[in-house]
Amino acid sequence: MKPYSVIVFDWDGTLMDSTHSIVAAIQGACRDLELRVPTAAEAAWVIGLSLEPALRRAVPDLTPSMEPLFLDRYRHHYLSKDTQLKLFDGVPEMLNDLQEAGATLAVATGKSRVGLNRALAATSLHYAFSATRTADETFGKPHPGMLLELIDELMVEPQSMVMVGDTSHDLNMAANAGVHGIGVAYGAHPEEELKACPHHTIAPDVAALHRWLRERIA
Repeated sequence: MKPYSVIVFDWDGTLMDSTHSIVAAIQGACRDLELRVPTAAEAAWVIGLSLEPALRRAVPDLTPSMEPLFLDRYRHHYLSKDTQLKLFDGVPEMLNDLQEAGATLAVATGKSRVGLNRALAATSLHYAFSATRTADETFGKPHPGMLLELIDELMVEPQSMVMVGDTSHDLNMAANAGVHGIGVAYGAHPEEELKACPHHTIAPDVAALHRWLRERIA
């Protein structure tokens, strides 16, 4: 049981119940542009990736000239339900408890800086995180850049940090950075895919994640 002083969370599918909205926005943008519509599993797989690799994987027929229009339609569909997005049950209580127990909290997300700031404002969670990184500020997942930058900013050793995420991109990023990875089985990627990646445990729900982390805070 290694103690952790820093806990880094992914955002979409880990703290916020937004997987279905992202999938629907990708599919809606494809329909608007008369492109092949990816299945829900195909669209969900790219959640957490940087924009360019995500589009290449989910919408292979998208041409560079169509990309601005696609992004416009994606934002239209996503923002139309933005106010309906909620944190998973138990997330605010978990973050408060971990912070009160002495853990430093951070975020590493595939969202843009604008998107993360909007989400933090909507959920009133600015207070909770000592540092955050987004995919448009540095390398995208599974490159270790976000975590390495957080390690430097927070002045901690990799072994004292743990990364929590709902995708294989999160767990592979953690492994690439020399950081322990914790998967959550209620997000974008199926549990079987998470188990195929380096991981310390897979939490079935927020309550189990909360318990596991609480027992391992330095």
